[in-house]
Amino acid sequence: MKHLIIIGNGMVGHHCVEQLIALGATAHYQIHVFGEERHIAYDRVHLSEYFTGRDAESLALGTADDYRKAGVTLHLDECVTAIDRDGGHVITTRGRYPYDSLVLATGSTPFVPPIQGLGEPGSEAAASNRLVYRTLEDLDQIRAAADGKTHGVVVGGGLLGLEAANALKSLGLEAHVVEFAPRLMPVQLDEDGGLALKQHITALGVGVHLNRATTDIVPGEHHQWRMNFSDGEHLETDLIVFSAGIRPQDALARSASLEIGERGGIIIDDECRTSDPEIFAIGECALWQSRIFGLVAPGYQMARGVASLLAASAGDAASASQESFRFQGADMSTKLKLLGVDVGSIGDAHGKTEGAISYRYCDEADGVYRRLIVSRDRKQVLGAVLIGDNSRYDTLLQYVTNGITAPKDPAALILPDASGEAITLGADALPDSATLCSCHNVSKGDVCSAIDAGNSDLGAIKACTKASTGCGGCAALLKKVVDAELESRGVEVDRSLCEHFAHTRQELYSLVRVEGIETFAELMASHGRHPDALGCEICKPAVGSILASCWNAPITESSHIPLQDTNDTFMANMQKNGTYSVVPRIPGGEITPDKLIAIGEIGKRYNLYTKITGGQRIDLFGAQLHELPDIWSELIAAGFETGHAYGKSTRTVKSCIGSTWCRYGVQDSMAMALTLEDRYKGLRSPHKLKFAVSGCTRECAEAQSKDVGVIATENGWNLYVCGNGGMRPRHAELFATDLDDESLIRTIDRFLMFYIRTADRLQRTSVWREGLEGGLDYLKEVILEDSLGLGETLEEQMQQVVDRYECEWANALKSPEKLKRFRSYVNDQRPDPDVVNIVERDQIRPASRDELASGNLIISDGGAREAVAEHQPQSTTHLATEVRS
Repeated sequence: MKHLIIIGNGMVGHHCVEQLIALGATAHYQIHVFGEERHIAYDRVHLSEYFTGRDAESLALGTADDYRKAGVTLHLDECVTAIDRDGGHVITTRGRYPYDSLVLATGSTPFVPPIQGLGEPGSEAAASNRLVYRTLEDLDQIRAAADGKTHGVVVGGGLLGLEAANALKSLGLEAHVVEFAPRLMPVQLDEDGGLALKQHITALGVGVHLNRATTDIVPGEHHQWRMNFSDGEHLETDLIVFSAGIRPQDALARSASLEIGERGGIIIDDECRTSDPEIFAIGECALWQSRIFGLVAPGYQMARGVASLLAASAGDAASASQESFRFQGADMSTKLKLLGVDVGSIGDAHGKTEGAISYRYCDEADGVYRRLIVSRDRKQVLGAVLIGDNSRYDTLLQYVTNGITAPKDPAALILPDASGEAITLGADALPDSATLCSCHNVSKGDVCSAIDAGNSDLGAIKACTKASTGCGGCAALLKKVVDAELESRGVEVDRSLCEHFAHTRQELYSLVRVEGIETFAELMASHGRHPDALGCEICKPAVGSILASCWNAPITESSHIPLQDTNDTFMANMQKNGTYSVVPRIPGGEITPDKLIAIGEIGKRYNLYTKITGGQRIDLFGAQLHELPDIWSELIAAGFETGHAYGKSTRTVKSCIGSTWCRYGVQDSMAMALTLEDRYKGLRSPHKLKFAVSGCTRECAEAQSKDVGVIATENGWNLYVCGNGGMRPRHAELFATDLDDESLIRTIDRFLMFYIRTADRLQRTSVWREGLEGGLDYLKEVILEDSLGLGETLEEQMQQVVDRYECEWANALKSPEKLKRFRSYVNDQRPDPDVVNIVERDQIRPASRDELASGNLIISDGGAREAVAEHQPQSTTHLATEVRS
């Protein structure tokens, strides 16, 4: 029997062992695996969860018993110190072991730049200023260093750096990221994408410092350390974590005289063989065509290939398998959530392909940025960048990886449809060769084969194919394909909301209502698949919306805050420069002169850009996070309430002036608009709700483009439902005619509560209506004829919501604890110095990227809001005046 040694028990080394076992290689090899850590291979992709409740055991990819039962000898906490190529042995801290074939899966080490003042490894100083973020032991050291401290810095703004910043934040520290490059995640994101990500992250209270090179580290005045930068600035902190890239762990290979790349890395060929044909290298230690692959999927691909070569060469299996493996590079697309922010990078994200054309979409209100890169002829999707919303990731990835011809208008792939939902590629449009899971190289055909073999649920298919058990980024696409394939075979499909609940959104709504459940934790404990689970980005906001729709408790409560997105958390819409908009409610657009003056005075006092919106309100732009409580305190004192512009809730009730002033008006549309807005303000729903009331059929309020539209008649009110504006407008449909005031409100109560009760998450009323079996006639039967006997219940539930209304900002201002969220930095109330504004048309606006890069901006001593700039709008030189807060 031959001897096979694998050095390295990380994710890639472990996967190689799994593949060897699956291929029956243990019948031909005595396999020894060496790991320098005391822990068995664990999931490094989800390493940050170690700080949020998971332990080494739950992160483990297997057990020592699994290795033993398979006939594989596992050596943990045993470091290989040398390779004797001539004698065919490896030397460890405990002995010598022979090999016929050797696999190096030694991974990489964190790069710590040579900065003056860094503590030497193992020194007392290094325990707080030379921390790294790579292993469980590293995380234990970070936790120990953070004990009793208040400030932490991560050097490096890449994937792991932002994960490390999240870890510091979860430990209760004020976190800062220092990045040498001019943007975050410079490898994966374009300039605009990096800017959008920075705005999200700074809004969450993490300081971001770009274009900063650390020259030295010295003792601090207020904190343990002071980092001095080459531009003369400095930053004080209690601990420093380095995540500034990786270096291949190639010391063993060097000492064994294997061929090494100029900048490190063990050189391999297309079969992952090193300069010694009996020694392979896989994962982050391997250098293929001058490239190191720092993601797990390429490492898995190498591991599978090497396992197939070894199995084929040892047994009587075919040399065909041996011939079939050729490593040809790997897709480096990335889908992840950093500090709660969706980030996606696909293919040629920088548009470097010759002749490439880019499309960009930016939704500043919701903090969403998308860039699509296509070929010159617009037929091939080459790449994409996604920030703030990864709902299109799976579809775009399939276009790129499978060469699917782009639609006639490629921009449709990143633009929202009428419902705001993503346009997706149907599962049936994917070829069987389409790769669904790049970590484990699982194709659609593999999934279909697993289904045909009798696996009829998602869990069984995951266990069979290992799809979605790596990074997990393909989970949504896998579920879509599995559901489609099961349905095509006549199998009933599980429509569960997500992996944490075996219920649909509608079923969860009913459980919350019937059982009086008031918190996410209570719902998870009672009806979750795993009672102690923390939930995900699907179920948390969905349940948060359900709880608010049922009980209307303030979203500012500590039990509800983790369920909210950024805008809801801070009760304001984040803008492109990281500032926020303030939108007080102005029912029906009616406002007194005194309130107009109050808004004007507040706008002047805080130097806010002001604009009258299409919803007949006044938006105030440019507020920094720490200013929001002060602004809202003044607005509430002036008689205003929150306008809920940040929530999936009732937004506005637009109105014409009606019969009180207009000679064409036949009913008092203003009075009705005020009644409706007062009744439904703050109502949380699956998606935003917009209303309008017109005083006659001239329709000045555009009621037929709203979710709920009311048009006056000589005999009362006509009610229209399920319309929307936007990119793909849909006319509302006439639902009832000549209703009196009481009947109108009763009908709207029933309609809205039935929608909230039965719609899917993030589903506009128009899309919900189109999906209703029986269509508008069925809806009329339920609401107008009470065919289900729900009418009185729906009315009572709406009244309960109405009775419990409280302005969310008024609630927050009562609590010093709740107001702590509105500090950009824990012990500092100064403005954000990275926010620079330009004066244009007598109001501020954010400085553009080009203006910031031009060097013509002169920042005065007053802070972020005080700036003087020379810029050239429309080719006319304009000197901006000084802006003061």
